[in-house]
Amino acid sequence: MENFLSPIDSDALLSLLQSVKLYYQPPPPPPPKRGHKRDFSALSFLLLAVVALVTRTFGDRQLHKLLSKDDGLRLLMGFVRVPHRTTIGRRLASLVPDAEAQIAALGQQIIEQVEPQVDQSEVSAIDGRMYKAQGPAWHKKDREAGLVPTNLRNVDTQSQWSKSGYRGWVQGYRLVLQSLVFPCPVPIWASWRPNNENEAVIAQTALEQQCLPVTDVLLGDDTFGGANFTQAYKEAGGWVLSPKQLPKQRRSWKDDLYDYRKETIELLYQRIIQAAGLKECPVKGNGRNGAIVLASVWVYQICFLADYSEGKPLAQVKDHLDYARWRIKS
Repeated sequence: MENFLSPIDSDALLSLLQSVKLYYQPPPPPPPKRGHKRDFSALSFLLLAVVALVTRTFGDRQLHKLLSKDDGLRLLMGFVRVPHRTTIGRRLASLVPDAEAQIAALGQQIIEQVEPQVDQSEVSAIDGRMYKAQGPAWHKKDREAGLVPTNLRNVDTQSQWSKSGYRGWVQGYRLVLQSLVFPCPVPIWASWRPNNENEAVIAQTALEQQCLPVTDVLLGDDTFGGANFTQAYKEAGGWVLSPKQLPKQRRSWKDDLYDYRKETIELLYQRIIQAAGLKECPVKGNGRNGAIVLASVWVYQICFLADYSEGKPLAQVKDHLDYARWRIKS
């Protein structure tokens, strides 16, 4: 990582960060606050989360060392000086709302640009995935007592337990992702939440806040087929299709449409995981893990949209991240 780049040098990591800056959408200015103004922007730390993801440099001390040794990288991210390592940890832990907002904003741009074919409807799919926390299992009895046993070291106390049909009980956090179905799978919305929160409740809250994109049809599993969410989505202008809405007697076009869920959202999760090399939580804490996992979704969107705009193959996002990881000249 000890690369000393002059301003005219360019490698794939710098090129990736330049693309991220190009697609960054500044939020509305917040109301003025009293007190000291922040020295570093949210964009700088979003870029740092991308660098942590790509280089697999997750520790505060390691990121501080990287910024100290690579002036070209630091300046490109907008750091006029090297932030203290505690500042790095604190700001990364607070990035989840900023990262979610960027994913949602870029998702809207993707919906407008990546249009389905004439014979295809506007369809999206939604699903959640648990990310296993670092460290040993902290069991229910000790959690409820607020007690970490003395022999239980390095436990992630912010993680929560949840159960799925195919993975069983997992201690960790939850990513809920919405993807386009036609013409190809790509993220348009994402939310990072505690593992014990219901996915449909997370989606309905986002819908009420006008954050969740509403497409003609939304494909989801049984979790999203409940009356509360389906009615709320209908009132917003869309229709939820889950196993609960499929005909019981014979197969119909609804079954054919629902089958696209496995070919899109489930496949997309695997592509994001493979591109980022991130199957489980890389650090401890809700905010830090959220910043890095959401960065993987955001970077996937950016690489996809850049390739789509240039007419390049859409399944090579992993190549972009691999080149950036090795700092290959672009």
